[in-house]
Amino acid sequence: MKTTAAITSAILALALFPVAATGGGQSESGLPKGLSGLAGPFDLAGPLKPEVRYYVQKTDLVYLGFDGKRTGTASFTVKLRILPAALSGKGGDECTVREAVLKSGDGEPETIPELAGWSYIFQDQAAGIDEAGQVFGIPHAKFLGLKTNRGKTLETIEGYYFYNSFIDFHAFVDVFARPMEGGGGIQDLKTIGQSIRHAAAFTEPPVNLGEAIKKGSVFRNGDVRLSFKGVSVVDGAACAIVGYDSGESTLKMIMPMGPDREVVTEGSSEYIGDLYVDLATLWVRKVTLDEFVVTETRVPAMGPAAGGAGQGQKIQAYIVRHLLTRLVGKEEFER
Repeated sequence: MKTTAAITSAILALALFPVAATGGGQSESGLPKGLSGLAGPFDLAGPLKPEVRYYVQKTDLVYLGFDGKRTGTASFTVKLRILPAALSGKGGDECTVREAVLKSGDGEPETIPELAGWSYIFQDQAAGIDEAGQVFGIPHAKFLGLKTNRGKTLETIEGYYFYNSFIDFHAFVDVFARPMEGGGGIQDLKTIGQSIRHAAAFTEPPVNLGEAIKKGSVFRNGDVRLSFKGVSVVDGAACAIVGYDSGESTLKMIMPMGPDREVVTEGSSEYIGDLYVDLATLWVRKVTLDEFVVTETRVPAMGPAAGGAGQGQKIQAYIVRHLLTRLVGKEEFER
């Protein structure tokens, strides 16, 4: 699949408006006549075209030392089939995993058999949290004790990153790219160059995961902004480019360490990226994300019963996260 991802507004306009853009004066919008359609207004919040969609999402992690050198890498890939609520008849979008793949460093990719073929129903909920306290209704239990096709049991944080892949997917495709009740969503972007504060600004979504990551673990969004940056072409489809920026965000993660001790990680984060929204179908065709995370983890000292003594440890870390979500054809999805 060939993707043209950064075509300028002027080049796209020449394809959309075949009238020559050189000469001929200006339109009432002040733009050259051949580019007048770029003045808008645009409607990015209309009804979605009901059709099956196939997505591939890859998240790359880069671990860095404070000397600037890489200390490790990992990637988490998920293939997801979306059957819209209008076609599923199940009260929400039916989401089915075809494959989940983990690659650590230079090692060979390993699949996660327990996730392959798994389906769940995503329902549009204003709060984004179900009655069990699960974000987007994604069940925590599914990501605990996962094993690879080679029999390796995933570390808690590896299971969390797979869980977070689904949170990321719906956050971008179903929250940032869809209208928000009461305003503060993509429906408020009508013209190129416009920027708004998103309803997710200053919210505190929980990031706990069953018993592995305790309640009280949260991510605190900063001043989240959406910006209508322009138009582009992705796989031959005209798309609106909607940028997002989390602002200065913070996080706290609490993991149990025995019956009466905890490992606590706190830090700061900022994530930025772009949504490419198909202007004909309003489906998201592509998502990019770059996140920069600085943390400090406090590990308590071992107690006398465990033969330990002395003070605990403080471990500082810098992680860069890159995400790419693509809408693909069925053939590539099943490959």
